[in-house]
Amino acid sequence: MPTKSRLLKWWLPIGWLVLLGLITFGWTPGTAHAPTLSPAATKTPAPRLYPLPRLPSPDYGIQAFLWWHTESVDFIGTRDADLVRDMGFTWLKQQVGWRDISHYRRGEYDWTRLDEIVKMTRDRGLKLLVRLDHQPSWAQADPALSIANGPPRDPALFGEFCGAMAQRYPGRIGAYEIWNEPNLAREWGNQFPDPVGYVALLKACYLAIKQADPAAIVISAGMAPTRYDDLSIAMWDDKFYQGMYDAGGAPYFDILGVHAPGWMNAPEVSPDETEADPNLQARYLTFRYVEDIRKLMVANGDGDKQIAITEMGWTSDAVHNDYRWYAVTEEQKADYLVRAYQYAKAHWQPWIGLMSAIYICNPEWTENNEEYWWAITRPGIPKAELLPAYLALQKMPK
Repeated sequence: MPTKSRLLKWWLPIGWLVLLGLITFGWTPGTAHAPTLSPAATKTPAPRLYPLPRLPSPDYGIQAFLWWHTESVDFIGTRDADLVRDMGFTWLKQQVGWRDISHYRRGEYDWTRLDEIVKMTRDRGLKLLVRLDHQPSWAQADPALSIANGPPRDPALFGEFCGAMAQRYPGRIGAYEIWNEPNLAREWGNQFPDPVGYVALLKACYLAIKQADPAAIVISAGMAPTRYDDLSIAMWDDKFYQGMYDAGGAPYFDILGVHAPGWMNAPEVSPDETEADPNLQARYLTFRYVEDIRKLMVANGDGDKQIAITEMGWTSDAVHNDYRWYAVTEEQKADYLVRAYQYAKAHWQPWIGLMSAIYICNPEWTENNEEYWWAITRPGIPKAELLPAYLALQKMPK
């Protein structure tokens, strides 16, 4: 979930939401509007390069932050891995920065921390999903620039990194999520979001991973659900997905990644309801907006694949003005998360796969971090505080 500077990722000021119904879908050269990308009425499936995986429907995961806490001296990494296992969840999601493994030069890797994380998860019977992004400076077109997250100068460089990881951990890393929210300019090197460029990156990584570990699952990046109508900031998520299909991206991922915040709404609220609400006028302000993305997949002949929700949750943030307008209570968060899993189990089989909630709290977050308010635990040493959502998900039948 976003930091305060990441507001435009998903959440817009209330006044802007009122104007959403007036936003047009059109685009002409020279404007900042996102292009209209409409799926064909019927498309035949793209050839599958490898057999498609089939996860339990649903499967249960959550993101944790073990990277800087793998040392045995503080026990935080092992504690948080235990928390995932003790919830009865089967997947642990961990962000892995390309620059943190290959910081100095091409082909030089330090696997120390990832070795520990792979061992932690395997020792606990957990499957590991790694999110790969955050390029090293040497891979950029201009190594002197400070770019938080952006594509390399050549997708083949990322492919080499993906292949080296898959070759080191065959059968031990269960799934790879390729990048994060490339429909946002700030996640794409502050450039216009580019579905064609993202597909090139996805293809390079997919082919390299499958060559080294054919059984590994490749998940496309989850997009930020947004209607910010300025390509210098963001492309609408559904238009980006359609752009991926138009660019021939279907053969290069096993499962489509989707992000599914609940906003202020209960999980059963339909996109039709929020679209009809004069104060919202937007379909994406619901957990069930995932169903719209599913329809887009089917329209593009990709209905035999599953969806993985790689981020889902509700915030209880009453601190930051930019977020408090759609905050829920901790008790509501607990109730909504359980009901979201239950709704998917009742209505989205067999096409829903992994559903990864956010977060086991990063031990370094405080109340000043807006991500802190999405978490289902609070930092603590030696024990973390378990919020109502953690306890409810732990008790939830799986």
